[in-house]
Amino acid sequence: MMADRTSRSAAHWLRHNIEFRTLVFLALAVAAVWGFAELADEVIEGATRNLDRDLLLLLRTEGNVDDPLGPPWFEEVMRDLTALGGIAVLTLTLVAVAGFFLLRGRIGSMIFLLAAVGGGLFISTIAKQAFDRPRPDLVPHGSIVHTASFPSGHSMMAAVVYLTLGVLVSRILPQRRLKSYVLAVAALVTILVGMSRVYLGVHWPTDVLAGWLAGVAWAFVCMLGARALARRGDIEPEADEGAMAARARSSAP
Repeated sequence: MMADRTSRSAAHWLRHNIEFRTLVFLALAVAAVWGFAELADEVIEGATRNLDRDLLLLLRTEGNVDDPLGPPWFEEVMRDLTALGGIAVLTLTLVAVAGFFLLRGRIGSMIFLLAAVGGGLFISTIAKQAFDRPRPDLVPHGSIVHTASFPSGHSMMAAVVYLTLGVLVSRILPQRRLKSYVLAVAALVTILVGMSRVYLGVHWPTDVLAGWLAGVAWAFVCMLGARALARRGDIEPEADEGAMAARARSSAP
């Protein structure tokens, strides 16, 4: 019983101690940036060349690099998943959620969302131009590509858009299970988009990993920004399940 009470007290403290949570988010953002920098250094030196090649070929039929593993319908599923990280789908999603915030009168959240995604797109574009890594040439591309390979823009922008959306949407949901569900779906979509890019042969695996790291780092930075703006009253504060339950009890007859 004592252990249970201690555990609940610790969990309550972690949820409500803003400064500690801010430090955790900051540490995660720094860790993601550090991971990206280390990976980029390895890629520039060519240390990941063999690993990239082996993993890419692992997803091809043995003896026929033109044929991805799996039946034709699975290849079509991968193309559908990769579209979730494309400009058209991301823009449509962004506009839809921005409209949702606008209709709810949450103008601050809408502006913050647009700025966060715009910033992520700018970083992705600059990074691609800076590294200018060629696309894989070992296998045919299963999707049309025009830009450089490192980092994966689909993977990074999927992380930026879906994780940022997940953070902002979860902020207005008081129930912790709903918050967890929204964030889990955002993370799952991000992972699937990245995996589809390697399967279709348009990115080296390290391109996708770099895109995930950069996108996650930016998403954590945006999360910190949202918390800071909420304290200043520029965007709406996060909904709290405990506070709403307390208000409901106090208003009950």
